[in-house]
Amino acid sequence: MTKIFVTGVTGYIGGDVLYEITQAHPDYEITALVRNSDKGAKVAKVNPSIRLVYGDLDSSDLITAEAQKADIVLHCANADHPGAAEAIIKGLSAQDKPAFFIHTSGTGILLYDDFERVHSFGEKLGEKVFDDLEGVGEVTSLPDASAHREVDKIVLEAGTTHADQIKTAIVCPPTIYGIGRGPDNQRSQQVPELASTALKTGQAIQVNKGQTYWGHIHVHDLSALYLKLVEEAAAGGSTAEWPNKPATWGAEGYYFCENGEHIWGEVSQWIADEAHKLGLIKTNEVRSVTPEEAKNFTEFNQALWSSNSRARAVRPREVLKWQPKAPGLQETIRETVEAEAKAVKPAPTHAEIAAGDA
Repeated sequence: MTKIFVTGVTGYIGGDVLYEITQAHPDYEITALVRNSDKGAKVAKVNPSIRLVYGDLDSSDLITAEAQKADIVLHCANADHPGAAEAIIKGLSAQDKPAFFIHTSGTGILLYDDFERVHSFGEKLGEKVFDDLEGVGEVTSLPDASAHREVDKIVLEAGTTHADQIKTAIVCPPTIYGIGRGPDNQRSQQVPELASTALKTGQAIQVNKGQTYWGHIHVHDLSALYLKLVEEAAAGGSTAEWPNKPATWGAEGYYFCENGEHIWGEVSQWIADEAHKLGLIKTNEVRSVTPEEAKNFTEFNQALWSSNSRARAVRPREVLKWQPKAPGLQETIRETVEAEAKAVKPAPTHAEIAAGDA
Protein backbone atom coordinates (compact mmCIF):
# COMPACT_ATOMS: atom_id res chain seq x y z
CA MET A 1 0.00 0.00 0.00
CA THR A 2 1.32 3.44 -0.95
CA LYS A 3 2.01 5.60 2.09
CA ILE A 4 1.84 9.39 1.71
CA PHE A 5 2.73 12.10 4.20
CA VAL A 6 1.22 15.47 3.27
CA THR A 7 1.45 18.99 4.69
CA GLY A 8 -0.87 21.95 4.11
CA VAL A 9 -4.10 19.96 3.88
CA THR A 10 -6.22 22.75 5.38
CA GLY A 11 -4.76 25.25 2.93
CA TYR A 12 -6.06 26.17 -0.51
CA ILE A 13 -3.63 24.10 -2.58
CA GLY A 14 -3.11 21.22 -0.18
CA GLY A 15 -6.80 20.82 0.52
CA ASP A 16 -7.71 20.55 -3.13
CA VAL A 17 -4.81 18.19 -3.83
CA LEU A 18 -5.93 16.00 -0.94
CA TYR A 19 -9.45 15.88 -2.42
CA GLU A 20 -8.10 14.92 -5.85
CA ILE A 21 -5.89 12.15 -4.52
CA THR A 22 -8.42 10.61 -2.14
CA GLN A 23 -11.09 10.59 -4.84
CA ALA A 24 -8.79 8.78 -7.25
CA HIS A 25 -7.07 6.49 -4.76
CA PRO A 26 -9.02 5.76 -1.58
CA ASP A 27 -6.61 2.86 -1.09
CA TYR A 28 -3.62 5.14 -0.40
CA GLU A 29 -2.60 5.35 3.25
CA ILE A 30 -2.38 9.07 4.00
CA THR A 31 -0.97 10.85 7.03
CA ALA A 32 -1.57 14.60 7.31
CA LEU A 33 0.17 17.23 9.41
CA VAL A 34 -2.30 19.65 11.02
CA ARG A 35 -1.71 22.48 13.48
CA ASN A 36 -4.42 21.77 16.05
CA SER A 37 -7.54 19.78 16.86
CA ASP A 38 -9.86 22.35 15.26
CA LYS A 39 -8.03 21.95 11.94
CA GLY A 40 -7.89 18.20 12.43
CA ALA A 41 -11.64 18.00 12.96
CA LYS A 42 -12.27 19.66 9.59
CA VAL A 43 -10.06 17.11 7.86
CA ALA A 44 -11.53 14.15 9.74
CA LYS A 45 -15.08 15.25 8.91
CA VAL A 46 -14.52 14.75 5.16
CA ASN A 47 -11.65 12.25 5.27
CA PRO A 48 -12.14 10.04 8.34
CA SER A 49 -9.62 7.46 7.11
CA ILE A 50 -6.72 9.93 7.13
CA ARG A 51 -4.28 9.62 10.00
CA LEU A 52 -3.62 12.98 11.63
CA VAL A 53 -0.47 14.13 13.38
CA TYR A 54 -0.38 17.42 15.25
CA GLY A 55 2.34 20.02 14.86
CA ASP A 56 3.53 22.84 12.64
CA LEU A 57 6.38 23.37 10.19
CA ASP A 58 8.76 23.94 13.10
CA SER A 59 8.02 20.46 14.45
CA SER A 60 11.17 19.11 12.85
CA ASP A 61 11.42 15.82 14.74
CA LEU A 62 7.80 14.96 13.98
CA ILE A 63 8.15 15.84 10.30
CA THR A 64 11.34 13.79 10.01
CA ALA A 65 9.75 10.79 11.69
CA GLU A 66 6.70 10.88 9.42
CA ALA A 67 8.78 11.39 6.28
CA GLN A 68 10.85 8.36 7.22
CA LYS A 69 7.69 6.21 7.17
CA ALA A 70 6.35 7.51 3.85
CA ASP A 71 6.81 6.38 0.26
CA ILE A 72 5.88 9.88 -0.91
CA VAL A 73 6.00 13.23 0.88
CA LEU A 74 3.72 15.88 -0.59
CA HIS A 75 4.68 19.30 0.77
CA CYS A 76 1.87 21.79 0.06
CA ALA A 77 2.44 24.15 2.98
CA ASN A 78 4.73 27.20 3.18
CA ALA A 79 7.11 27.29 0.19
CA ASP A 80 9.56 29.43 2.16
CA HIS A 81 10.22 27.32 5.25
CA PRO A 82 13.72 25.81 4.95
CA GLY A 83 13.43 23.92 8.23
CA ALA A 84 10.45 21.90 7.05
CA ALA A 85 12.16 20.97 3.77
CA GLU A 86 15.31 19.94 5.61
CA ALA A 87 13.32 17.84 8.08
CA ILE A 88 11.56 16.05 5.21
CA ILE A 89 14.85 15.36 3.48
CA LYS A 90 16.38 14.06 6.70
CA GLY A 91 13.54 11.59 7.11
CA LEU A 92 13.57 10.40 3.51
CA SER A 93 17.34 9.96 3.51
CA ALA A 94 17.08 7.66 6.53
CA GLN A 95 14.96 5.14 4.67
CA ASP A 96 16.36 1.87 3.33
CA LYS A 97 14.65 2.39 -0.04
CA PRO A 98 14.21 5.27 -2.51
CA ALA A 99 11.38 7.66 -1.68
CA PHE A 100 9.73 10.65 -3.36
CA PHE A 101 9.50 14.31 -2.34
CA ILE A 102 7.04 16.57 -4.21
CA HIS A 103 7.51 20.18 -3.15
CA THR A 104 5.33 23.23 -3.85
CA SER A 105 6.99 26.44 -5.02
CA GLY A 106 5.46 29.24 -7.11
CA THR A 107 6.18 31.47 -10.08
CA GLY A 108 6.83 34.34 -7.73
CA ILE A 109 10.35 33.04 -8.23
CA LEU A 110 10.32 34.79 -11.63
CA LEU A 111 9.67 38.29 -10.25
CA TYR A 112 13.30 39.19 -9.59
CA ASP A 113 13.61 41.37 -12.68
CA ASP A 114 10.65 43.51 -11.61
CA PHE A 115 12.22 44.04 -8.20
CA GLU A 116 15.48 45.03 -9.84
CA ARG A 117 13.48 47.73 -11.67
CA VAL A 118 10.87 48.74 -9.10
CA HIS A 119 9.92 51.80 -11.11
CA SER A 120 8.52 49.45 -13.74
CA PHE A 121 5.75 48.01 -11.55
CA GLY A 122 2.63 47.81 -13.67
CA GLU A 123 4.57 47.62 -16.93
CA LYS A 124 5.40 44.72 -19.20
CA LEU A 125 9.11 43.89 -19.12
CA GLY A 126 9.67 42.44 -22.58
CA GLU A 127 8.87 39.10 -24.15
CA LYS A 128 10.82 36.72 -21.88
CA VAL A 129 8.86 33.54 -21.10
CA PHE A 130 10.45 30.72 -19.09
CA ASP A 131 9.85 27.06 -19.83
CA ASP A 132 10.48 23.97 -17.74
CA LEU A 133 11.75 21.61 -20.44
CA GLU A 134 14.33 23.05 -22.84
CA GLY A 135 14.91 25.99 -20.50
CA VAL A 136 14.84 24.12 -17.20
CA GLY A 137 18.50 24.85 -16.46
CA GLU A 138 17.76 28.56 -16.43
CA VAL A 139 14.82 28.04 -14.08
CA THR A 140 16.83 25.93 -11.63
CA SER A 141 19.67 28.46 -11.49
CA LEU A 142 17.79 31.70 -10.92
CA PRO A 143 19.41 34.38 -8.70
CA ASP A 144 19.52 33.55 -5.02
CA ALA A 145 17.55 36.70 -4.22
CA SER A 146 14.51 35.33 -6.08
CA ALA A 147 11.39 34.49 -4.07
CA HIS A 148 11.18 30.83 -2.98
CA ARG A 149 14.72 30.27 -4.23
CA GLU A 150 16.18 29.33 -0.84
CA VAL A 151 13.95 26.30 -0.39
CA ASP A 152 13.96 25.41 -4.10
CA LYS A 153 17.74 25.09 -3.81
CA ILE A 154 17.46 22.81 -0.78
CA VAL A 155 15.08 20.50 -2.64
CA LEU A 156 17.11 20.54 -5.86
CA GLU A 157 20.29 19.79 -3.93
CA ALA A 158 18.68 16.80 -2.24
CA GLY A 159 17.37 15.47 -5.54
CA THR A 160 20.78 15.83 -7.14
CA THR A 161 23.24 14.85 -4.42
CA HIS A 162 21.01 12.04 -3.13
CA ALA A 163 19.38 11.17 -6.46
CA ASP A 164 19.40 7.42 -5.79
CA GLN A 165 17.68 7.84 -2.44
CA ILE A 166 15.44 10.91 -2.76
CA LYS A 167 13.48 11.51 -5.95
CA THR A 168 12.41 15.16 -5.95
CA ALA A 169 9.96 17.18 -8.02
CA ILE A 170 9.06 20.84 -7.64
CA VAL A 171 5.62 22.03 -8.74
CA CYS A 172 5.57 25.75 -9.54
CA PRO A 173 2.09 27.23 -10.08
CA PRO A 174 1.34 30.84 -11.13
CA THR A 175 -1.91 32.70 -10.30
CA ILE A 176 -4.29 30.02 -9.04
CA TYR A 177 -8.03 30.59 -9.36
CA GLY A 178 -11.27 28.76 -8.78
CA ILE A 179 -13.09 27.53 -5.68
CA GLY A 180 -11.12 24.83 -3.88
CA ARG A 181 -12.53 21.51 -2.69
CA GLY A 182 -10.52 21.15 0.50
CA PRO A 183 -11.78 20.85 4.10
CA ASP A 184 -10.91 24.41 5.17
CA ASN A 185 -9.58 27.30 3.07
CA GLN A 186 -11.09 27.19 -0.42
CA ARG A 187 -10.08 30.71 -1.47
CA SER A 188 -7.08 31.81 -3.49
CA GLN A 189 -5.34 35.18 -3.07
CA GLN A 190 -4.61 37.28 -6.13
CA VAL A 191 -7.91 37.48 -8.02
CA PRO A 192 -10.19 37.31 -4.95
CA GLU A 193 -8.20 40.08 -3.27
CA LEU A 194 -8.53 42.23 -6.38
CA ALA A 195 -12.28 41.60 -6.47
CA SER A 196 -12.61 42.28 -2.76
CA THR A 197 -10.81 45.61 -3.18
CA ALA A 198 -13.26 46.65 -5.89
CA LEU A 199 -16.24 45.82 -3.69
CA LYS A 200 -14.86 47.48 -0.58
CA THR A 201 -13.78 50.70 -2.30
CA GLY A 202 -16.55 50.87 -4.87
CA GLN A 203 -14.24 50.74 -7.88
CA ALA A 204 -11.86 48.23 -9.43
CA ILE A 205 -8.18 49.12 -9.42
CA GLN A 206 -5.07 48.38 -11.42
CA VAL A 207 -1.48 49.17 -10.47
CA ASN A 208 -0.06 51.98 -12.62
CA LYS A 209 -0.69 51.01 -16.26
CA GLY A 210 -1.86 47.49 -15.40
CA GLN A 211 0.21 46.00 -18.21
CA THR A 212 1.94 43.17 -16.35
CA TYR A 213 1.58 39.51 -17.36
CA TRP A 214 1.07 36.42 -15.21
CA GLY A 215 0.25 32.83 -16.02
CA HIS A 216 -2.81 31.24 -14.44
CA ILE A 217 -4.20 27.82 -13.59
CA HIS A 218 -7.47 26.55 -12.16
CA VAL A 219 -6.91 24.84 -8.81
CA HIS A 220 -8.55 21.65 -10.10
CA ASP A 221 -6.09 21.43 -12.99
CA LEU A 222 -3.21 22.06 -10.60
CA SER A 223 -4.38 19.19 -8.42
CA ALA A 224 -4.58 16.97 -11.50
CA LEU A 225 -0.86 17.57 -12.07
CA TYR A 226 -0.04 16.65 -8.48
CA LEU A 227 -2.09 13.49 -8.91
CA LYS A 228 -0.11 12.50 -11.99
CA LEU A 229 3.16 12.97 -10.13
CA VAL A 230 1.88 11.01 -7.13
CA GLU A 231 0.76 8.18 -9.39
CA GLU A 232 4.16 8.16 -11.10
CA ALA A 233 5.87 8.03 -7.73
CA ALA A 234 3.59 5.24 -6.53
CA ALA A 235 4.54 3.29 -9.66
CA GLY A 236 8.19 3.75 -8.86
CA GLY A 237 8.72 6.78 -11.07
CA SER A 238 7.51 5.38 -14.37
CA THR A 239 4.22 4.68 -16.13
CA ALA A 240 2.94 2.01 -18.44
CA GLU A 241 1.85 4.68 -20.91
CA TRP A 242 5.31 6.25 -21.09
CA PRO A 243 7.71 3.42 -20.19
CA ASN A 244 10.65 5.10 -21.90
CA LYS A 245 9.93 8.61 -20.65
CA PRO A 246 8.73 8.59 -17.05
CA ALA A 247 8.22 11.67 -14.91
CA THR A 248 11.37 13.68 -14.41
CA TRP A 249 12.87 13.75 -10.92
CA GLY A 250 15.92 15.41 -9.43
CA ALA A 251 17.99 18.09 -11.13
CA GLU A 252 15.42 18.66 -13.90
CA GLY A 253 12.34 17.69 -11.92
CA TYR A 254 10.73 21.12 -12.16
CA TYR A 255 7.13 21.57 -13.31
CA PHE A 256 5.37 24.79 -14.18
CA CYS A 257 1.59 24.50 -14.31
CA GLU A 258 -0.45 26.94 -16.41
CA ASN A 259 -3.35 27.25 -18.79
CA GLY A 260 -2.42 30.52 -20.50
CA GLU A 261 -1.70 33.96 -19.12
CA HIS A 262 -3.48 37.22 -18.37
CA ILE A 263 -2.75 40.93 -18.19
CA TRP A 264 -3.62 42.29 -14.76
CA GLY A 265 -5.32 45.40 -16.11
CA GLU A 266 -7.65 43.19 -18.15
CA VAL A 267 -8.51 41.12 -15.08
CA SER A 268 -9.34 44.35 -13.25
CA GLN A 269 -11.68 45.29 -16.11
CA TRP A 270 -13.35 41.86 -16.03
CA ILE A 271 -13.96 42.32 -12.31
CA ALA A 272 -15.28 45.84 -12.83
CA ASP A 273 -17.67 44.69 -15.56
CA GLU A 274 -19.05 41.75 -13.57
CA ALA A 275 -19.39 43.67 -10.31
CA HIS A 276 -21.15 46.49 -12.13
CA LYS A 277 -23.55 44.10 -13.90
CA LEU A 278 -24.39 42.59 -10.51
CA GLY A 279 -25.09 46.04 -9.10
CA LEU A 280 -22.29 45.78 -6.56
CA ILE A 281 -20.38 48.88 -7.69
CA LYS A 282 -21.58 52.05 -9.42
CA THR A 283 -19.04 52.17 -12.25
CA ASN A 284 -17.14 49.73 -14.40
CA GLU A 285 -14.27 52.16 -14.86
CA VAL A 286 -10.94 50.94 -13.50
CA ARG A 287 -8.91 53.31 -11.34
CA SER A 288 -5.11 53.39 -11.56
CA VAL A 289 -3.22 53.39 -8.25
CA THR A 290 0.45 53.48 -7.35
CA PRO A 291 2.23 50.40 -5.95
CA GLU A 292 2.36 52.15 -2.58
CA GLU A 293 -1.41 52.74 -2.63
CA ALA A 294 -2.02 49.12 -3.65
CA LYS A 295 -0.35 47.95 -0.45
CA ASN A 296 -3.30 49.38 1.46
CA PHE A 297 -5.75 47.05 -0.25
CA THR A 298 -4.22 43.65 0.46
CA GLU A 299 -2.41 41.93 3.28
CA PHE A 300 -0.38 40.23 0.58
CA ASN A 301 2.35 41.90 -1.45
CA GLN A 302 1.01 44.33 -4.09
CA ALA A 303 3.60 42.86 -6.46
CA LEU A 304 1.09 40.05 -6.99
CA TRP A 305 -0.79 42.47 -9.26
CA SER A 306 2.01 44.71 -10.52
CA SER A 307 4.83 42.42 -11.65
CA ASN A 308 5.54 39.96 -14.47
CA SER A 309 5.61 36.21 -14.06
CA ARG A 310 5.61 34.38 -17.38
CA ALA A 311 6.20 30.65 -17.78
CA ARG A 312 5.05 27.74 -19.92
CA ALA A 313 4.23 24.30 -18.55
CA VAL A 314 5.96 22.31 -21.27
CA ARG A 315 7.22 19.41 -19.13
CA PRO A 316 3.79 18.42 -17.72
CA ARG A 317 2.30 18.36 -21.20
CA GLU A 318 5.18 16.60 -22.94
CA VAL A 319 6.20 14.13 -20.24
CA LEU A 320 3.03 13.46 -18.27
CA LYS A 321 0.44 14.17 -20.97
CA TRP A 322 -1.27 16.50 -18.49
CA GLN A 323 -3.91 18.74 -20.05
CA PRO A 324 -5.94 21.42 -18.24
CA LYS A 325 -9.71 20.90 -18.47
CA ALA A 326 -11.27 23.39 -16.05
CA PRO A 327 -12.91 26.70 -17.05
CA GLY A 328 -10.62 29.57 -17.99
CA LEU A 329 -9.88 32.51 -15.70
CA GLN A 330 -12.32 34.93 -17.33
CA GLU A 331 -15.10 32.35 -17.10
CA THR A 332 -14.74 32.23 -13.31
CA ILE A 333 -14.70 35.97 -12.60
CA ARG A 334 -18.42 36.17 -11.86
CA GLU A 335 -18.28 33.37 -9.28
CA THR A 336 -15.26 35.04 -7.66
CA VAL A 337 -17.03 38.40 -7.45
CA GLU A 338 -20.15 36.76 -6.02
CA ALA A 339 -18.10 34.86 -3.43
CA GLU A 340 -16.29 38.03 -2.37
CA ALA A 341 -19.58 39.93 -2.20
CA LYS A 342 -20.83 37.45 0.40
CA ALA A 343 -17.64 37.91 2.39
CA VAL A 344 -17.64 41.73 2.42
CA LYS A 345 -21.40 42.30 2.72
CA PRO A 346 -22.11 44.17 5.95
CA ALA A 347 -24.43 42.66 8.53
CA PRO A 348 -28.09 43.70 8.06
CA THR A 349 -29.40 46.54 10.15
CA HIS A 350 -32.39 46.18 12.48
CA ALA A 351 -34.45 48.24 10.03
CA GLU A 352 -33.54 45.92 7.14
CA ILE A 353 -34.44 42.86 9.19
CA ALA A 354 -37.77 44.40 10.26
CA ALA A 355 -38.56 45.33 6.65
CA GLY A 356 -37.78 41.82 5.48
CA ASP A 357 -34.91 42.99 3.29
CA ALA A 358 -32.32 40.75 4.97
